[in-house]
Amino acid sequence: MTPTLVRQQLPRAGAAPRVDRCARARDWAEIQERMLVPLFEAVHRRLDVGTGTRLLGLGCGSGLALLMAASRGAAVTGVDASSPERMALARERLLPETWGGRARTGARIVDGAPEDAARAPGDPLYNLVTAFEPIGCLAGDSEGLGELLASATPLAERGTPVVLAGWGPPERCATSAVLRVATKLADPLRSARSWRPALRDDLEEVAQRAGLRPDGSGRVACPFGYANVETAVRGLLSTGLFDAAIRATDQAQVDKELTEALHPHRRRDGTVWMPNVFRYLIARTP
Repeated sequence: MTPTLVRQQLPRAGAAPRVDRCARARDWAEIQERMLVPLFEAVHRRLDVGTGTRLLGLGCGSGLALLMAASRGAAVTGVDASSPERMALARERLLPETWGGRARTGARIVDGAPEDAARAPGDPLYNLVTAFEPIGCLAGDSEGLGELLASATPLAERGTPVVLAGWGPPERCATSAVLRVATKLADPLRSARSWRPALRDDLEEVAQRAGLRPDGSGRVACPFGYANVETAVRGLLSTGLFDAAIRATDQAQVDKELTEALHPHRRRDGTVWMPNVFRYLIARTP
């Protein structure tokens, strides 16, 4: 679904916001990524991920979904080209021998395109492909995903399940109203990456463009819960969805408006709670 809760796109030359990308990646891994754990768990259960699963994770980011699959016995490979900082964290999690620990059996992290993650000659092909970064949050956030999936298809067995994820209807996603702050502040740039509500057939359309056959779907509650407003701001900023707003205004303005947008979701004990529903689609390779 990297950065972010949507697929990361490389910033345009000269337009990157002045942020500490290593700190952002750490905030993503420690605060925001775990919000999608119910989605990962639901898919792993439904597809019976375990020993014998050879999983290719597209846009793997900092690798939490891969780590969860590996803990069930799967041999996992993650590939991503959008965030070197997140990939470094994925290596820490799945290839800890780099840091003096013990690597997960069969785990690989590949910085590049899907074809760079091809299995060794003679090894069986992948039998599960996931693209967990949800679409349906920003206009154009599915651009390139169909091509990414199509390039991964030759690496998988015939009939392999391919999992796509997306935001649910805005009326069932409390975070939608908060994300609209990014669009409002970025309007002076007339950015194409503006907020838009998820559409019912978003995932099916992407699958069809990639030549995949839809074969089931599901919905999962993924509430966003934070210890306090400051943590919520850090988590949401780590998605990258507010970078255009920071370029159009400044960090202080974005922090202020984001804090105000979170106020209705703040509970008496100071925690922040936003119920959301995410959708996943299972498609099959030809």
